[in-house]
This record gives sequence, C-alpha cells and structure tokens, in this order.
Amino acid sequence: MLDLNTLPMRLAIGQVRELTDEIVSFSKQMGIHDMQFNFFGGSPYFPSEARWEYMDLLRLRTRVEDAGLRLNGIENVPIKFYDKIMLGKPGRDEQIENMQTTIRNMGRAGIPIFGYHFVVTGVWRTSSTARTRGDALTTAFDLELAKDAPLNFDREYTDDEMWANYEYFIKAMIPVAEEAGVQLALHPDDPPVESLGGVARIMRSFEAFDRAMTIGDSPNHGLDFCVGSWSEMSPEECKKGLKYFGEKGKIFYVHFRDVLGTVPKFREAFIGEGNLDMFDIMKTLRQVGFKGYMIDDHVPAMTGDSGWASRSRAFANGQMSAYMEILNSGAFD
Repeated sequence: MLDLNTLPMRLAIGQVRELTDEIVSFSKQMGIHDMQFNFFGGSPYFPSEARWEYMDLLRLRTRVEDAGLRLNGIENVPIKFYDKIMLGKPGRDEQIENMQTTIRNMGRAGIPIFGYHFVVTGVWRTSSTARTRGDALTTAFDLELAKDAPLNFDREYTDDEMWANYEYFIKAMIPVAEEAGVQLALHPDDPPVESLGGVARIMRSFEAFDRAMTIGDSPNHGLDFCVGSWSEMSPEECKKGLKYFGEKGKIFYVHFRDVLGTVPKFREAFIGEGNLDMFDIMKTLRQVGFKGYMIDDHVPAMTGDSGWASRSRAFANGQMSAYMEILNSGAFD
C-alpha cells in the first residue's frame, strides 16, 4: 500500500470518474502525478451494484500506475450503496456489511484513503448558470429558493435521527478501516444548512465535526477538508477548523476551492475571488504540518471549456502550483 507518511504536501488531480489518455497527458503537463477518483455517480470500473470487489479495485490501481500516476484515494460510493444506512431503514445492516467489504478490499488492493459524506440528499445548488468573473459560468445556492422543496423521502428526518444513524455507521466502519489500513475522510454537507428536502444535514459546523471525530475516535478517521464548504459556513469557521483539525493531524486531504458569500446565499468562485485568502489557507496547511494532497475540486467554466481537461482546471492548478512553489522556496519560513 502507498505509504502516505513518506509523502509531502502536494497537488493531485481529482473529480475523475474514468482515466482517459487525455486526462493522463493533461495531468502530467500540469506537473501533477498523484490522483484521486470520485465515484459519486458510479463507475465504469465496478459492475457491482452494492459494493466494490477486490480485483476491480486492484485493476484500477494498476491502471493508474501503468499510466505513470499514483493513486492516493477514492472518494464517494453511489448513494444507493448506503442510503438505508443514512436513513436508518431496514436493510442497513446488509449495506454496512457491503461497505465493510469495500473498505477491506480497498486495503488489500493498496488504496489508502476513502473519502465519504453522510448526506443522503447530496449536493444542492439552485443555479448552474450563475455568472462569475468575466461571465464564466458557475453554480450558486440560495436557501430562499430551496426552502420549499418537497420531501425527498417518505417523511422528515431530524438531527437526532441522523446523528444516531451516523454513530451506528461509523462505529461499524472504524474497526474495519483500522484492520485494513484505510483512512476514512469525512466531507462537509454542501450546502451546510440545517435541512433540505426534509432531511437534516448534520455535518454543517465546526462543532459537528468535533462531535463526529469524537464519536469516530481513531487515527484512521479524519477529514476531507473541503475549503469551499467550510467557507460556505463562514471564513472564520473555516480558519478555525483548518487550524484545529490540522494541528490534530485530522486533515487527510483537501478540496482547494472557495465561494463568494456564505449560507444562506453564495456562489462558487475562482481561487482568489472568493471569501478567503487562498494563499494564506495553503500557508496554514503547511504550518500545521499537513502532509496530504490537495485537489482543485469544483472550478468555474471558462470560455472554450470542454470536459475534464479544461482551461479552468489548468488555471486553478496553475495557481495552486505557484502557491506551492512560493511556500517551498522558504520565503515564509
């Protein structure tokens, strides 16, 4: 298995569902050789409808290595893999067994990080055509427009119910992750509001993450620190969480993006255009001893963009690479 302790803070490519020749070339041209898949919407590499099998995971890792890249982790299984777990419905124990098998198989296949969330209604946006700098397209959220959305499921689910379901899940997963040598990295709810579609969104604050890390107390349990989602809470909340969890070694990897505005209303932004000084964010990560990887995550769509290998992704990673070079120069030591 990839020894994460031997690696420095670095950039990785992310939001990849299928590894194509174009993505491989584009990544290498950007000078990035680490990667992470995101299989929220499923994957062409895994035919199973309930879990990931060992040989499929092994072939995925070797596919990446044969392309000259390094597979650091995978984030997200399809929601249908654990919707009953999140809602506390009959059948959740079978889903937990399948999730445990997936984590064991990841460990055996040498894939060290699994990024997960606990929000059964997914990411919400009220616009996918909002305009940012230079009329680039981005997404936006306005709670006023979303508050009257119909129930996503049979009834409303409260904070207390969702916390109970989370505890049931994570306490079943942590012993397996420890045995398999896999790190579990928790992502915030996006947007971090109290409830949408009738389901409480519990991972929405600093206190919530402190509670989650206490419930799931393990060196194998930490955060996918999504800077954008934390910025949606507030810049102050983001900086507080970054320093607190970073100093505890609880940040396993980072989504390096930002937004303009906070809940109840915000839109996605270019790096350097949003709420935060993103160079200062990266500097703080270095200061707290972060040794994980950062991906650009969401990017606005610039003129002429098409597919994953886009101008906007190159622009974001160019900024991130420049920040890294400045920090590695020792100018801020």
